[in-house]
Amino acid sequence: MGFHVYETEYKNNRFWAERTDISDGADMMRVINRYKECTYQKVNGFGGAFTESSGYNLTRLPEAVQEEVLDAYFSEDGLRYNLCRTHINSCDFALDNYAYVEDETDTEFKTFDISRDHRYIIPMILRAKEKAGEDLVLLASPWSPPPFMKTNGEMNHGGKLKEEYYGAWARYIARYIKEYAAIGIRVSMVSVQNEPMAVQTWDSCIYETEDEMRFVCDYLGPVLEEEGLGDVKILVWDHNKDILFERADGILKDEKAAKYTAGVAFHWYSGDHFEAISMVREKYPDKELYFTEGCVEYSRFADSNEVYKAEMYAHDILGNLLAGANGYMDWNLLLDELGGPNHVKNFCAAPVMCDTKTGTMEKRLSYYYIGHFSRYIRRGAVRVATTRFTDKVEAVAFQNPDGSLVTVLLNRTEEDIWMSTRIVGEEEKGHSFVLKAHSICTVLED
Repeated sequence: MGFHVYETEYKNNRFWAERTDISDGADMMRVINRYKECTYQKVNGFGGAFTESSGYNLTRLPEAVQEEVLDAYFSEDGLRYNLCRTHINSCDFALDNYAYVEDETDTEFKTFDISRDHRYIIPMILRAKEKAGEDLVLLASPWSPPPFMKTNGEMNHGGKLKEEYYGAWARYIARYIKEYAAIGIRVSMVSVQNEPMAVQTWDSCIYETEDEMRFVCDYLGPVLEEEGLGDVKILVWDHNKDILFERADGILKDEKAAKYTAGVAFHWYSGDHFEAISMVREKYPDKELYFTEGCVEYSRFADSNEVYKAEMYAHDILGNLLAGANGYMDWNLLLDELGGPNHVKNFCAAPVMCDTKTGTMEKRLSYYYIGHFSRYIRRGAVRVATTRFTDKVEAVAFQNPDGSLVTVLLNRTEEDIWMSTRIVGEEEKGHSFVLKAHSICTVLED
């Protein structure tokens, strides 16, 4: 059996570097056990978001650097992304507010027009598909319906979908899916609303639990079926984990809603709350659970160092996967030197940043930390049980469809930790090495 350990250690400028200082044999007092016969959820992929800002930034770079960015995310040598998100109408990381229908008298959507997406979003998706070498699973999320469909008459500052537009908005989403399909982009999943309980200064729309349940039951679910789009999965919530269980339970306990709802989406901005994911997983084991957005917000973490930011990512991915998540989608793929553009100046960081003045790109440390998961855990991998000798080492393990075993180990402490890995029930005696302070490792056994 091949045994490989790939390490990222910022202090010594090591990124996905293979370790050679591995000892045979396991120290049973300091061991991470893996149990391949004890299995949990499947993973459907890892990825990020095609926003208008990301696509726009890509076009501001020289052609060779554009290729570098796309390779960094989608090629075999990069993060191997295959599960991504985009927005229906505009979002905060768009150049301004826009919708595909502006005329409130156009009840038949004769003016429905996605030409705005053809400027930056669609070209980036099509180029990414070519790089990936496999189909991208794409989630589309609305931030706001057009202004005329809302109680506040604008896309920003919350408001609600007017009662008389529930049916029209469902047909609008179906039309979007068909328009994308016509140009060779398959939308596999849609969420009802991005952050449905947040009144934002940018594109937003409020859905109470009852609103979201009714929209799925009586409008979106039936419309997608009628339009021949019944295979498009509907995800609910798409907001923070702090009240993930309450919202999911409030919708899925309804039999009709549960019929149309394939899964639940969640973000990280309210902290860990990994237990909430586990609660949904346990009560609704047939539903899929997806992390769909998280980023380092400049308003909260501008002064934190790169190691702290990267460890935020790894800790959250580990916790989500251990709690039962089926996939992970980061936020913007590419932001500029300001952390945008963003039409309300809600600037953030991304794993890959670019400087549009110099025409260069930079991979942040978070990029390499994400890669310890996305490069090695393949679509269709199944999580296997782990036990660990200390909470100073965070660990998760998966068996890939080809039989290889992937274990990700994170050390967020100031100390080097001597440790071993062992597959329980197999003849191999295990392997031992030092998990260095503030480092992440992926163990690949094939």
